[in-house]
Amino acid sequence: MSVYDLAVIGGGVNGCGIARDAAGRGLSVHLCDKGDLGGGASSASTKLVHGGLRYLERFELRMVREALAERETLMRIAPHIVRPMRFVLPRVAGSRPWPILKLGLFVYDHLGGRRTLRRSSAIRLAADEAGAPLRSAEGRAFEYSDCWVDDARLVVLNALDAAERGATIAPRTACVAARRSGGAWTVTLEGPQGRSEIRARGLVNAAGPWVTEVAHGAIGANGIKQTRLVRGSHIVTARLFEHDRAYLLQQSDGRVVFAIPFEDDFTLIGTTDVDHAGAADDAFATEAEIDYLCAAASEAFKWEVGQEDVLWSFAGVRALHDDGSGAAQAASRDYALDLEAGDGRAPMLTVYGGKITTYRRLAEAALEKLAQVMAIPKGRWTGRSALPGGGFHGDVPLADRLTAAFPFLTDAIAARFARSYGSRAWDMLEGARDASSLGRFFGADLTEREVRYLIAKEWAFTAEDVLWRRTKLGLRFDDAERAALADYMPGGEA
Repeated sequence: MSVYDLAVIGGGVNGCGIARDAAGRGLSVHLCDKGDLGGGASSASTKLVHGGLRYLERFELRMVREALAERETLMRIAPHIVRPMRFVLPRVAGSRPWPILKLGLFVYDHLGGRRTLRRSSAIRLAADEAGAPLRSAEGRAFEYSDCWVDDARLVVLNALDAAERGATIAPRTACVAARRSGGAWTVTLEGPQGRSEIRARGLVNAAGPWVTEVAHGAIGANGIKQTRLVRGSHIVTARLFEHDRAYLLQQSDGRVVFAIPFEDDFTLIGTTDVDHAGAADDAFATEAEIDYLCAAASEAFKWEVGQEDVLWSFAGVRALHDDGSGAAQAASRDYALDLEAGDGRAPMLTVYGGKITTYRRLAEAALEKLAQVMAIPKGRWTGRSALPGGGFHGDVPLADRLTAAFPFLTDAIAARFARSYGSRAWDMLEGARDASSLGRFFGADLTEREVRYLIAKEWAFTAEDVLWRRTKLGLRFDDAERAALADYMPGGEA
């Protein structure tokens, strides 16, 4: 039976972040997830690294300050998958007063120690390209900075870095039981090869929306905090505007909706915030949520957006610490860590809530919490070490360097490789001499060489893993192409 310092349940961004940090401190780590890495809420976010402008309204200053500081850190350690983006905030009659918005953005600019991003400013919509697609382009708007992130790849890169530092990463492996015995945990796993057991000195439940299910079922724990399942849904349409800025659209019900450039040819619109009553596995955008997002886009832009214009919809469920807030959108997105230990019992840490943006700080806090009862080397390091593919420098854009090194790559493929894999694209293309070295083309610009790399290095198992998480090429594949890729993948599933 294999013995580890730490067993982590949950392969979302929090679990993978904890595994990375722990492995980098010299701990032996085992991480399992019943599905794909990032297969839950971590790949169903609005795909932003941001402080959360709306959280200022609720005076969650600590969370916003931490998130704004992390925005700078993530741009530094993962520049290939985290990139700056400007957001346009049009003024809407009857919504938040202009002086309040101005004050809020001033605080937003300075709260987290902004160093690299441009500060907020006011623009005249009639004289700016940002006004062109709007139904009403009169008056002024604010413009501010945040970042876009490839959320699913952020998860995988944390898992990859953890593995390269010695961690065992086991997707599609469920924790079916965990019991204390002899001052440690005996964890029963069920995966592709059947059942097995491991031992671990400490246990982390980072199962996201399944955190309570794992605690009560597999672990048999009592005293778990009350959680609130909140669903956020998004839609994707054809591109609604030509520039590369995003919009933050104020709604009459007090909520805000983002409209974000997505994968060059599309617009991502979201999110909703509604209480989720069913199983976390059954998350999908309801017809009412899709109608709400279509109406938000139609009210803001010159073109009517209806359900027939929706090319893709997705939803994710988050388990937030239930702070008693009335409306789902008012529930805090801050994280909470609950440590159960003492009296010779092996420690268990349960993770509640959290945001994509602050996953790295959550991981640091988790290890500092565990260090109260376990021997864990001190020293924060993850903010100084690039994620896989992120350690590139120089003035020449990475895509240009790729086409210079591999002249048979099209500009589109080189650009996508640069923003998905960073410097790891050279590992994927090692030994490639010409276009024939890329192998079979499955559709869009997905090649056999890339698919083989994703299977071998990034735990891709099904066509869905490749098309919707490791890449976002699912929007460009037709049914026949999806079926052909599924036939090629070890796990199938078009």
